[in-house]
Amino acid sequence: MSQDIDWDLDDTPEEEYTSRRHQMVEQQLAGRDIRDERVLLAMRTVPRHIFVPEGSRPAAYRDGPLNIGYGQTISQPYVVASMTEHLQLQPDSKVLEIGTGCGYQTAILAKLTSRVFSVEIVPELVDEARRLLKKLGCHEVNVRLADGSLGWPEEAPFDAIIVTAAAPRLPEALVEQLAVGGRMVIPLATDEYGRQFLVRLLKTDSGIERHNLYEVRFVPMTGEVERK
Repeated sequence: MSQDIDWDLDDTPEEEYTSRRHQMVEQQLAGRDIRDERVLLAMRTVPRHIFVPEGSRPAAYRDGPLNIGYGQTISQPYVVASMTEHLQLQPDSKVLEIGTGCGYQTAILAKLTSRVFSVEIVPELVDEARRLLKKLGCHEVNVRLADGSLGWPEEAPFDAIIVTAAAPRLPEALVEQLAVGGRMVIPLATDEYGRQFLVRLLKTDSGIERHNLYEVRFVPMTGEVERK
């Protein structure tokens, strides 16, 4: 895919996108196992199509990921909803997102809490995500250009951490920045064959409780985590 993405040229009526979005929620999310009404409302509200290149917008509400350039993707709607639900966010939760990408997952989080901090390593995606989030009125979201595997130590601890790239191992910095009682949802590479599992972690006074959720396929996490 070309890196010169045209995000704004589109003559599809907004009502058509709204209809597709509601159908996505009913069939792909509520029709499966997503039960959190706040998550469903966020997915029903945030216009996913504006976060993908114009040529991909007809497929924006289909049940699958889409390329957004720079070797990155916007995750499948079900995976976005499922990861968000597993965080169990409250209105006052402080959440760290690793991998802003196009900003879609960020916008979903911003519907659930006003304390959203997001880190992205690709400069062009940081600029575009900021523009789109501002367009949606998500003015309180904090987006930073940095190595996500190192987290955002100045703002720690976080009640929840969501990671949207597959790490070869659990980044120690993220574990340290997770508050006791907090949850992390992260895709982890599990074997030499490249299999990945979405994992939910709960940090307790005595350590980390780990639960494997289901097999996934994410782009790899880059940065310091690759060199250890």
